[in-house]
Amino acid sequence: MQNLTLRFELFVQDPKQSVEFYTKILGFKVMHEYEKYHSLQRDNVIIGIGAADKLVDGHYFRPEVLTDRKGLGVEIVFEVDDINAFYEEIKATGYPIHEELQRRKHILTDFRIVDPDGYYLRPTSRD
Repeated sequence: MQNLTLRFELFVQDPKQSVEFYTKILGFKVMHEYEKYHSLQRDNVIIGIGAADKLVDGHYFRPEVLTDRKGLGVEIVFEVDDINAFYEEIKATGYPIHEELQRRKHILTDFRIVDPDGYYLRPTSRD
């Protein structure tokens, strides 16, 4: 079987605002920067940030096709080594926490935040 890695792309209304969120709040670094597309990385996670208004007419992700809530039914999970330290890093930025840090029934500890375009993010412990 082939080895898999994962990266994902988010098509957003304001790429500059999204890049600022993912770099200043979540600690990603800009790998590549183009006019309407940015590639960000933190450790083994790569995120592409693209401008929704640059998608061709009829594209699946065009803004007129979507509702205000992005990624309906999708939860983006970031596993971190020290969830408590990561939580404190995020809180120190002043960015709003959607659900506070807590240990869940499924044994993992996590918290939830929502990015500027409404994508639902769940930083979580590894075990």
